[in-house]
Amino acid sequence: MQYTSFAMGESNPPPASQQITNGALFEAFLKVGVSGFGGVMPFARRMLVEQQRWLTPHEFTEVLSLSQFLPGPNIVNMSVIVGRRFQGPSGAAAATFGLLLLPLIIVLVLATVYSQFATIDAVRNACNGVSASASGLVLAMAVKMALPIRRTPWQICVCAIAFVAIAIARWPLPWVLAVLVPVSTFIAWRGK
Repeated sequence: MQYTSFAMGESNPPPASQQITNGALFEAFLKVGVSGFGGVMPFARRMLVEQQRWLTPHEFTEVLSLSQFLPGPNIVNMSVIVGRRFQGPSGAAAATFGLLLLPLIIVLVLATVYSQFATIDAVRNACNGVSASASGLVLAMAVKMALPIRRTPWQICVCAIAFVAIAIARWPLPWVLAVLVPVSTFIAWRGK
């Protein structure tokens, strides 16, 4: 698949051999939705980039960046962007509905059960164990996302500045984005 930009105003349809139906979007995001607890972005990357090959690694990073910049959950934003890219508004609805359907049912059931057994130490310890696994998944995805930019020094520099500003200096995310988004956009624009 050739590189195509996911800029907000663009609507480049995929090549004829790459037509993705609403049903395929629903099914793929349904699988993503039930693949992980506490974070499904690594599963979304695997599905979109490695299994279905609907996006290149660079396109995935581009979509994730936009998803993180927009308000709301990143994965929901991603399902809307990807669904719209391939099938317009109906694709956005299909992907988002697929993503949210089973997790909503599971969460409602688990919340009901948890409210009955939350005081038991074994239940609390199980929740702590799941958080360690989720952290590992996010770290693995971060490494995979960093691979496409490893040969672009300015992108590595922007990543390092963002990490230091948010994780170490504890500066507010909106302020860091307000500075880094225009700077990185300008550098990317000048580079083309």
